[in-house]
Amino acid sequence: MSLIPSLFGGRRSNVFDPFPLEIWDPFQDFQLSSSLSAPQFARENSAFVNSRVDWKETPEAHVFKADLPGLKKEEVKVEVEDDRVLQISGERNVEKEDKNDTWHRVERSSGKFLRRFRLPENAKMDQIKAAMENGVLTVTVPKAEVKKPDIKAIEISG
Repeated sequence: MSLIPSLFGGRRSNVFDPFPLEIWDPFQDFQLSSSLSAPQFARENSAFVNSRVDWKETPEAHVFKADLPGLKKEEVKVEVEDDRVLQISGERNVEKEDKNDTWHRVERSSGKFLRRFRLPENAKMDQIKAAMENGVLTVTVPKAEVKKPDIKAIEISG
């Protein structure tokens, strides 16, 4: 038995598999409410953990890149909440199972994901753009130009 928590809703692998997915589940013996079962919780967390996001700052903008393989742009939401919080969310659907199929390995995650980022003061909130290409979501948040203070020379008398 492996010591890694189950991320795939309790699917068990063959006992002779040298790399089993049968995993210790610390919540297995706890009675959770019907709306939050341990396998469902594990599935949702696996997708959340696997949504990787890079954030870089250029002289012109803050650029976020999220790896979302297999998702269409219609399955992803990009929102700004509470004035300066960028929120990227979506859902990876579980592949339909056929009773005649035999699964040997299930490693792709499914479920909901949500990532939130507090944007800096210099972000132009009304000019945010998002694009999706080849499973990579790119969100560009332009930066406001930093106005240099006007310096006025004062003549010293005396």
